[in-house]
Amino acid sequence: MITVHHLNNSRSQRVLWLLEELGIPYEIKFYQRDAQTMLAPASLLAVHPLGKSPVITDGDKTIAETGAIVSYLIETYGGGNLIPAAGTSDRLRYTYWMHYAEGSAMPYLVMKLVFQEMPKAAPAFIRPLVKLISQKVQQGFIDPNVKTNIAFWTQELAKSPYFAGSALTGADIMMSFPIETAQARATLSPAVTQYIEKIHARPAYQAALKRGGAYAYA
Repeated sequence: MITVHHLNNSRSQRVLWLLEELGIPYEIKFYQRDAQTMLAPASLLAVHPLGKSPVITDGDKTIAETGAIVSYLIETYGGGNLIPAAGTSDRLRYTYWMHYAEGSAMPYLVMKLVFQEMPKAAPAFIRPLVKLISQKVQQGFIDPNVKTNIAFWTQELAKSPYFAGSALTGADIMMSFPIETAQARATLSPAVTQYIEKIHARPAYQAALKRGGAYAYA
């Protein structure tokens, strides 16, 4: 039995969605973020040395990192589903988006969150200065890059209904979290908004929400 070590409001929601799409039986072990720091609990260190989520266990295997988990589940249990045929242009797109989601999209979105939160964590006497610096960095560097990425998504979704062709694939599973995060921190184009509404309406996505519990990005 596959066990998903599931942290609330995290990337592990994608893993639950994938398992529902594949129709694979699984169980969930729940973890809650610290209400003050928003960090994962120390108990996750017993599962993986980095103490992060998502992590899955499948028999004697422990697999971390969303991309690695998505690839493992699709290759092991997918039976050819949720991945384009080898040697096709869609397969090349699939590989690109599988890596792009965390490698290119998420760093700017994480920086956006960090710089938004910085003034709140600063001592009161320097908070105005920290707020000013935060705003300058966001306006001059982070926000333009987020905007560029959203424009890129819009351009790519004009080519096909999903990121790697005409059907849902693991690339869409991977891209869901960057887009959901961007929706919370920026303005999406109508095309990207329609895309996220489409995947949120999928029965498997809704089933994953019921299994996983409250999820701030849905």
